[in-house]
Amino acid sequence: MRITKILFGIGTLVSLIGCSSANVAESSSAVKAIHSKAVPAGEMNPVTIAAKKGKMSEAEIEAWPHADILTDTVPGMSLAQAYKFLEGKKPNTIVVGIIDSGIDINHEDLKDQVWTNPKDIAGNNVDEDKNGHTDDTHGWNFLGGEKGKATPEQLEVTRLYKKYDAKYKGVDPATVPAKDKQEYDAYVKIKADFEKRLAEANKNYTYYVGLSETLKEADAAAKSKFGKSDYTIADLNTLPEAEKNPLLLRIYSSGGTVADAEEQLKGGIDYYGAQVNTMYNLNFDGRAATGDNPDDIKDVKYGNPWVVGSVEDESHGTHVAGIVLASRNNGKGMNGVTNNVKLITARAVPDGDEYDKDVALAIRYMADMGAKVVNMSFGKSYSPHSDWVYEAIKYAESKDVLLVHAAGNDGKDIDKSPNFPTDTPDKLKEIVGNYISVGASTRSFDEKLVASFSNYGKRMVDIFAPGLEIYSTVPNNEYEELQGTSMAAPQVAGVAALIRSYYPELSAKQVKQIIMNSGTKVNLEVILPKSEGKKVPFGELSVSGRVLNAHNAVKMADSMVNGK
Repeated sequence: MRITKILFGIGTLVSLIGCSSANVAESSSAVKAIHSKAVPAGEMNPVTIAAKKGKMSEAEIEAWPHADILTDTVPGMSLAQAYKFLEGKKPNTIVVGIIDSGIDINHEDLKDQVWTNPKDIAGNNVDEDKNGHTDDTHGWNFLGGEKGKATPEQLEVTRLYKKYDAKYKGVDPATVPAKDKQEYDAYVKIKADFEKRLAEANKNYTYYVGLSETLKEADAAAKSKFGKSDYTIADLNTLPEAEKNPLLLRIYSSGGTVADAEEQLKGGIDYYGAQVNTMYNLNFDGRAATGDNPDDIKDVKYGNPWVVGSVEDESHGTHVAGIVLASRNNGKGMNGVTNNVKLITARAVPDGDEYDKDVALAIRYMADMGAKVVNMSFGKSYSPHSDWVYEAIKYAESKDVLLVHAAGNDGKDIDKSPNFPTDTPDKLKEIVGNYISVGASTRSFDEKLVASFSNYGKRMVDIFAPGLEIYSTVPNNEYEELQGTSMAAPQVAGVAALIRSYYPELSAKQVKQIIMNSGTKVNLEVILPKSEGKKVPFGELSVSGRVLNAHNAVKMADSMVNGK
């Protein structure tokens, strides 16, 4: 809509003052000239400061991703300095897309930034803009299902195992035709992976259920013994050694309560229960609600406009959205990275693995509806229709859309292990220039700079950004701390949106490179995730060897556009 207004304004001005069309062409030529500019290499000297000592306050922890490495000795993105640099400059409003689970678009800190489709009248059951999505007022729900309901799903490994097991179960390998040999070999690997994962899920589920039952029995016995429900550690210590329950002692000696412990155990039961009952359940069919064929990319008439999902069971998308664009300086909750945006959402990430078809169509939808930055905080180990996603990524590139993807939370080297989606099918060469992969950093500027869960990769991860203990919006006007590369990616998406709102002349490819080249250069030895203490140079864990820095990014963008 903004582009339409600008073009109309130019046309009106031309007619009023009799300007020639050559002047309009000059503007286009100027943009093309900027697009041809190479992005500067950035500061090559690493930051060397002492790690912050002492305990941080609650307020400092909640805002740490925005801190400045030099003034605060906390490796945040230097956001306040970025805004100070931008003072006096007028931003444009751009559209930011978030492909995720349900998003509470009525949240007090998000509602003012929500995009509304200007070409489609809400609730009239007519597809005015002819895009195939009736009443897509604020985006589209590719998961289908009932309004206000969460959508559980299998993992991709489960779907593939079920598919191939029907064909190859009990088959003598020696009898497999040559044309099916590659598929059969894939089945063998998938079968082993599935069985290992299922066994682990069952083991953990049984453990948490058993521990919960043990705790309830111990608590009941203690209440009976002491004749009261509010017994203390002092009461427990009066018992003979043989009667002391080690589980209760551990809980109370650490300052906890039985209620706290039960809540934590319930979290484990729910987490692993979902894996056992849904994600690895061969008989579960979460796709039935959509009515489509997930293996047919041309079958596109499915889904509904209910983008909120379940405010009771889905918080991930709302948390991600807040990081990017929660209202700034409104006295509520927290500040997003930028407000010069309108949020369009595509609900395509269930409690389980997303379908390649949904991801591909969601990317295309975002590009067609005018999004200039799209955040994708999801991923999986198998992608049977990756070609659909690659084509969608290329389509987004043709529309000048920057895609920001979370690198994943398995603590693994994704140069070697698969993590989808990706822009590097062969793990060697990128097929596009509009795709940036993000690992998670912490607030510790020392050997613990890389989050212990974060994936990494010298070729496959582009940059790191704050992803540990991230305070943001969750449904029902609430806020909480979550962590993951899912939280790191929207930090980058927010900075990308900040750049594109103030410097719309820059292309998606240039914005990606600016973010990578302007990051804080780090020359630390850091603990390699899931390595039991092994240290490696931070620069070996990503392409850039840098941590996101908004201040440096907007300065670099300004120099490219204004030549200063």
